[in-house]
Order: sequence, then structure tokens, then C-alpha cells
Amino acid sequence: MRRFFCDNIQGNSAVITGDDAHHIARVLRMRVGDALSLCDGAGREFDAAITAVTQSEIVCEVGNAHESGAESPCKVTLFQCLPKTGKFETIVQKCTELGVFAVVPVFSSRCVVVPDKDFDKKRERYQRVALEAAKQSRRAAVPDVLPLMKIVSIGPKQFDLFLVAYEEEETRSLKAALKQAGSFTTIGLLIGPEGGLTQEEVDRLTQNGAVSVSLGRRILRTETAGMAMLAQTLYEVEP
Repeated sequence: MRRFFCDNIQGNSAVITGDDAHHIARVLRMRVGDALSLCDGAGREFDAAITAVTQSEIVCEVGNAHESGAESPCKVTLFQCLPKTGKFETIVQKCTELGVFAVVPVFSSRCVVVPDKDFDKKRERYQRVALEAAKQSRRAAVPDVLPLMKIVSIGPKQFDLFLVAYEEEETRSLKAALKQAGSFTTIGLLIGPEGGLTQEEVDRLTQNGAVSVSLGRRILRTETAGMAMLAQTLYEVEP
């Protein structure tokens, strides 16, 4: 069955507009009575049927809702320190495919890239990338790409578990930290920039409840580290 994201689902009715409406009517040539599946972007899927087709919108009757099996019961948020130009988009795309709940761009002391006043416009593009990646991987939820924040503003205690990938950590692996922590429903992951995190940044975070972990014997690029850490975390916590 064809699946589409729709942010205009109210009661037993839904209206699809924009590119998806054009694709349904002009490319797929779907008609009144045809069945489709709608996702609200927050993890729920709905059985639906088309009741009207116009030049600009598709109107649907919405039936039963059910939770998507593609979403993890543990919500993992990735805090990604800004990498060099062009890499953040790839991080958003691949981490969406892997199952991230949200992505937060972070500015730290060793970031090579200095964010400009147009970053919010870029964030709109990153959000579109997340949407397209969610469609491709048949997710029912679209991760939020949140506003840029400074590393000093991160509050580890708002999560059940907050893990900091740190190349100088020699005693605690990611796997060991996850097993030791027990059960949780929210996890935060922090990845540093190309130059890594400073000892001061790591100390401040751990003093506020974060746990520093090693990602293994090899040093990963910042754009690889987030994907690797997310994939291993979800592998360990998902049933």
C-alpha cells in the first residue's frame, strides 16, 4: 500500500497538499476509493481512502490508527557538534534512516565551522532531508532537526541516560555503559567536531550527569561517529 506523510489529519479526515498531492493525482493517477496509508510524522499510521481529488489537494477518509513497527520505544537524540561544510546534511539523512528521534546541531570550542545568521534557513533544508529519509526508510516519524545550541547549554539530566563519545575514555565502552545503566526511554548522544571535545567540555558534562564512553579502538570521523554510536545504541536497547 502507498504511504504518505500528512500533517493535516483531523478526526476521520485528512488533506494532502503540495508535492505529495501532485504525485498522487498526476503521477500515480490514484482515484476516489483508492486505499493508502497515512503517517502523522509522530509514529502513528492510519488506514485511509481517497474521497476527493482536486488540482491542489487530496481529501481522504481516515480509518484505524496503529503504531508503526519501524519506531524504537527508546527515543535517542543525537547532539552533533557542527562538522565541516556539507557533512551535517549527510549525518541527518543517515541517522534518520537508522532511527534517530531528533538531531541537535551543537557549537563547541573546537568547531571549525562558525554558524552564520542564515543557519535557520539551512535548518529548514535539513528538516526536508529528514522527511525524505523517513519516507525512504518507511518510518512513521520524522526526526526534528532542532535549533543550534552551544555546548554549555546542554542539560544531560533531561535524559534517562546521556552519553558523550570521547576518544580519551579508556575504561568505559559504549556497550558497557548501556548495560550498566539498565532500562530507559530517552537517551542523548553527543559527538564532538573534527577537533574533538576539550577536557573541560567533557568534565562539565560528566559533572552534570553525563557518562563519557569509548567507541572502540579506532578513531572515527565525526560524520561516522554519530552513525556508529546511534546504530550500536539502538541495537542494544531495541527488543
